[in-house]
Amino acid sequence: MKLKVSCDLHFQVTEPSVLILMLRPFRGCQQWVNNEAYTIDPVLPILESTDSFGNSCQRLLVPSGDFSIHTSAEVVTTECVEAGPWAGFVEIQHLPHDTLPFLLPSRYCESDRFGDLAREITADALPGYEQANAITIWVRDTIQYLPGSSEFPLSAVEVHQLGHGVCRDLAQMAIALCRSISIPARLVVGYLHNLQPMDLHAWFEAYVGGCWHTFDPTQQNGQGGRVVIAYGRDAADVSIFHQFGSGCLLNNMDVQVDLLDN
Repeated sequence: MKLKVSCDLHFQVTEPSVLILMLRPFRGCQQWVNNEAYTIDPVLPILESTDSFGNSCQRLLVPSGDFSIHTSAEVVTTECVEAGPWAGFVEIQHLPHDTLPFLLPSRYCESDRFGDLAREITADALPGYEQANAITIWVRDTIQYLPGSSEFPLSAVEVHQLGHGVCRDLAQMAIALCRSISIPARLVVGYLHNLQPMDLHAWFEAYVGGCWHTFDPTQQNGQGGRVVIAYGRDAADVSIFHQFGSGCLLNNMDVQVDLLDN
């Protein structure tokens, strides 16, 4: 399926501030970017780089005043996410080197705190995909999905205590549970067709059966129409913008995902 995705950000800047943005769609085998637009107002020099996870980053110094960003892209992606109940657990000694960071506890995914709970949740599941799926279902049924309920990222421990969170929070809870039983898991941020309410979305992927598989604690696992912006260990790695300095306020963000004719 072909989607047109866009994100518009409007800032009020009271003193010069540095922004590091992460807004361009990820270039990878799971999606094809047909064309892309990226405009800022006022026009400023931008330093483009790629982080250690392969995400595209843009760094710039923003002067005082109004500042806006418009990004859009036409992307070809899959209509549905393929389930992989056949995908077994990969023993740690056989994991690819680049999956190893996604086994460890991280800032918002304290996987060293959830081993007993994860083993209880997955007691009747086969090692691998079925374990990750059991964890996804448990999070979906246990942690209430409340869009807009947390302005700042919550850790898995905090989400477990509160019993609710936004999509990012539920994904991080599932990631911590997967890692606690030695399944590499990473956070994904991007667009989702027909998401309600429309916004940027977060889900997770688990490495089982020799490849990454998509899981979503707030939506149906098989739902496609996903456009990836970034991958990371948790929310600290995949924020669409980091600001340095206190003089930059985001006034408005508008996200759109439209289905195009093939």
